[in-house]
Amino acid sequence: MKLPHRRQFLQLAAGAAALPMVSRIARAQAYPSRPVRWIVGFAPGGSADIHARLMAQWLSERLGQQFIIENKPGANTNIAMQAAVNSRPDGYTLVTLTSSNSSNATLYETLPFDLRRDLTFVAAVSKGALALEVNPSFQVKSVAEFIAHAKANPAKTTVASYGVGSTSHLAQELFKMMTGINVVHVPYRGDAPALTDAISGQVQSTFSTLAASLEYVRTGKLRALGVTTATRWDALPEVPPFGDFVPGYEASTWSGVAAPKGIPLEIVEKLNREINAGLADPKIRARIADLGNVPMPMTRTEFGKLFADDTEKWGKVIRAANIKPA
Repeated sequence: MKLPHRRQFLQLAAGAAALPMVSRIARAQAYPSRPVRWIVGFAPGGSADIHARLMAQWLSERLGQQFIIENKPGANTNIAMQAAVNSRPDGYTLVTLTSSNSSNATLYETLPFDLRRDLTFVAAVSKGALALEVNPSFQVKSVAEFIAHAKANPAKTTVASYGVGSTSHLAQELFKMMTGINVVHVPYRGDAPALTDAISGQVQSTFSTLAASLEYVRTGKLRALGVTTATRWDALPEVPPFGDFVPGYEASTWSGVAAPKGIPLEIVEKLNREINAGLADPKIRARIADLGNVPMPMTRTEFGKLFADDTEKWGKVIRAANIKPA
């Protein structure tokens, strides 16, 4: 091959090799070119829904297209997960993931999907704490006193959760396993009814999210004995963590966003970058703090590892306690 022809051939080959990268960059720059659907597996007004709406509004303003929340509650979010898994992996369908999703793979033995296989993890949004809270008439003032009372009165202390297999229930089961206490689990269909009965005295205690119960604690309608995180929590700095009484105990809630498997990586990276920018915004940080949570910026890889680690952790608890879906 003559030199000029060879040089021309090499230039053409280099240009052709660069085309896929140029195409990917162009696709990321153009995204989104139409509204994006964001599926939430809970009814409007809950913590996960509010966090999704916060980020959807941020992304709408930053990226120039509407990110529209579509609530699909039911079956412990499995209806929403199925809808997301079945959607086109083009970046125009997103879905909220929460800590409860990490336990569903073990809790439900015949799910038609595997979230670690069928979804791409995009970004984490926030981390939350649970608290063991008691009716003020219940004469225990600390986690240590609660443990002593439960041991002295086996199978007589009632503890509510916001659903069988929920993080609230699993936090309670982990507490029982690590302390050897025997309490009566009283499941409800959500945090609100569990809190209502704890306040009225129908149950003695509850494992509740701070996002739902913080105001009741601040106004004295409930007494928080301990937060379930490894360290003290900013929203209730005067309340000690469970780890002060039960070394190694930790149970957190979290929320994030995923997309159907196969979504272009450059779109995932763009969404991750924009969501993390939102989590650094003072107004969004303040709103998340108002809900009793903290922002949790992560890379997509870190978020995927969090999901996998929690799936393994809660799977062990579910199997040990022989928990079955309600």
